[in-house]
Amino acid sequence: MHFLDELNERQREAVQHIDGPLMVIAGAGSGKTKVLTARIAYLIEQGVDPFHILALTFTNKAANEMKARIERMLGSTEARNLYIGTFHSVFARLLRADAHRLGYPSNFTIYDTDDSKNVLKKIIAELKLDDKHYRPGMVYNRISNAKNSLIGWEEYQQYPEFIQEDTRAGRPMIGKIFEWYAKRCFQNGAMDFDDLLYQMYVLLTRFPDALHKYQHKFQYILIDEYQDTNPAQYAIIKLLGAVHENICVVGDDAQSIYSFRGATIQNILQFEKDYEDVKVVKLEQNYRSTRSILSVANEVIAYNKRQLPKVLWTQNDEGEKIKLISLLSEHDEARFVADTIAEQKLRNHYANKDFAVLYRTNSQSRSFEEHLRRLNIPYKIYGGISFYQRKEIKDFLAYLRVIVNPKDEESLLRIINYPARGIGEQTLQKCLLVAREQGISLWEVLENIRKYDLRSAAVNQIEDFVVMIKNLQLLLSKENAYTVAVQAGKASGLVKELYNDQSVEGIARYENVQELLNAIKEFTETPDSEGELADKDLGSYLQQITLLTDADDEKEESDTVKLMTIHAAKGLEFPCVFVVGLEEGLFPNAMSINTRDELEEERRLFYVAVTRAKEKLWLTYAMNRYRFGNFVQNDPSRFISELPSDYVEKPLGRDYRTNHGSSFWQHQTQRKSPSSGNLSFSQHKPATAVHTPSPDFKPDDFRLMKEGMKVEHQKFGYGMILSIDGNASNPIATIRFELSGEKKIMLNYARLRIVRTDETDTQ
Repeated sequence: MHFLDELNERQREAVQHIDGPLMVIAGAGSGKTKVLTARIAYLIEQGVDPFHILALTFTNKAANEMKARIERMLGSTEARNLYIGTFHSVFARLLRADAHRLGYPSNFTIYDTDDSKNVLKKIIAELKLDDKHYRPGMVYNRISNAKNSLIGWEEYQQYPEFIQEDTRAGRPMIGKIFEWYAKRCFQNGAMDFDDLLYQMYVLLTRFPDALHKYQHKFQYILIDEYQDTNPAQYAIIKLLGAVHENICVVGDDAQSIYSFRGATIQNILQFEKDYEDVKVVKLEQNYRSTRSILSVANEVIAYNKRQLPKVLWTQNDEGEKIKLISLLSEHDEARFVADTIAEQKLRNHYANKDFAVLYRTNSQSRSFEEHLRRLNIPYKIYGGISFYQRKEIKDFLAYLRVIVNPKDEESLLRIINYPARGIGEQTLQKCLLVAREQGISLWEVLENIRKYDLRSAAVNQIEDFVVMIKNLQLLLSKENAYTVAVQAGKASGLVKELYNDQSVEGIARYENVQELLNAIKEFTETPDSEGELADKDLGSYLQQITLLTDADDEKEESDTVKLMTIHAAKGLEFPCVFVVGLEEGLFPNAMSINTRDELEEERRLFYVAVTRAKEKLWLTYAMNRYRFGNFVQNDPSRFISELPSDYVEKPLGRDYRTNHGSSFWQHQTQRKSPSSGNLSFSQHKPATAVHTPSPDFKPDDFRLMKEGMKVEHQKFGYGMILSIDGNASNPIATIRFELSGEKKIMLNYARLRIVRTDETDTQ
């Protein structure tokens, strides 16, 4: 077992623990993927049948990397018998075999987020609700959160707190929308992403024989990024592992940053309580970053109270100090970043791909794009439009989905008159009305179009369309995915339609469809893409690409600077990293600091950003920035005050910075860090100038505030409103604070308390 020789002592300890629950706390850059793959290989070497091993990840990219490493260790024969994949892909695979128990066809369609929102949009219209008030995206998130907490539409409608919340928000019909949506998906033979978890849980709890089968099939369970699991994933794993309890979870509570997706840090924090004899192994040696970068990360994350204690260390060089740069505006910030990249490429021979610019929100990318273009520096934005979300690709895939599952109403409506074949909107609405009245699918109406006497000139065209789809369906059992797709492109006229458009955009769309066909051909020619159950049929292909994550869809560019949100950067690493926009209200985000839990997640996000860097790290903030259409002054992020002074380089005089940026460093006062004796910087005032909010602090309505009023801010303390400018919906107040001096603040985000006259004598 030569692979054990490549592990350090702690890694080997985790790999060689076979039976019983195991929690591996894997700090950033500590080699967790190596540990997971080595542990699987070790289990097989010790005689565990690979058919009994289940490994769950959050991206197909991670799963494929693990599978490839195991193949190199043991050979492809053993590796292909493992169940390795994302939660959603593995559960989709299992549900295919048992879907009939739940009333779904085995070839059920999987709706992506856009499909789900389109279905909701139609339902909202059918219920005659205002889609500006019941926004499909908002409703989708509400339903998604419910299902990820294992709450179906029946339970949702019976929960008093959900009813009260929706009523208070002025959206009492969400429960009804949820019901219609669930029934519509069921009628369409479709599951959305959340259903793959929810229905898996239903299968295991409603059918004891199915639970027994999978509990004894998966005797060893390994879970990557356990801190990112939600309540549904947690509950399913508890059920599957209840018999053998050979559950190995690998994760880092300090990188738990996905609460907005339903993930809960509580899962990893309470793992030791869930299993009495759990073994805990901490991987604290970092192989990625310099000592300076790790020291900054350790110091800042130590401010969080809810965490599993650990301290990252490395044998790497100390490296350069972290550079903190203050800029006058967001454009100066972007210009500094672009100029620095150009300078570093020239001076230290870095390539473009060695740089990443990380920001809190997608909207920050614009100014960086502008300045990188001016210097002819190629870049790529992660999180842009996915290849599989392009219209021509969605159109082609809709044909393929209807061939596999003609009850898929969403796909059917998309392609029935594209390319145009004379089936108008009015005819479709009549068909839909019949379907709703009869309680049958739209496809059943189309199959029997003459039975319903619709008196439409499009009857012949509908019959031709149905015959075309049925002819293509005959190929499903005879031909692989590529052959069916090529025939679908020809028979539908879609490929010809795109080919005939010789505009620049048309040529690009045609080339995209050809690229899709290439991908399908590659799928059919790649052996064992799904282990021992490898299928090359169209249904298997559609499942695979529907379950691609954002990270899986990214193609490696030859040499480009990467621009991305910090959330998108998790799991990646770069020699040189810029963390930009470090300002209060932006990072930490103003909407995410109302509770300690929210603030601690923002700090974990900063920790993730810092630990992406291998060699060089720049932290930047702008003293002024356009926010919500107004040019506002900013305070440096509170995270800057938590940086250890020994590892941060004081800014030298640069044209980009204002005098304020220099004075930030000239007026620092030192205080003790919570984690060690190292010194760290406070912000502009001495450490004694810290405000403790009043015990009964409760923000007042900003519309009640007037010039001359005395107010209290939770951080800045007491102050006087000197002036109020701007429009009524977005007023900006100039306030002189006793502790912090004069500041401009957006009143509707400031959360100020009006100090009543009877309090002033006690202040």
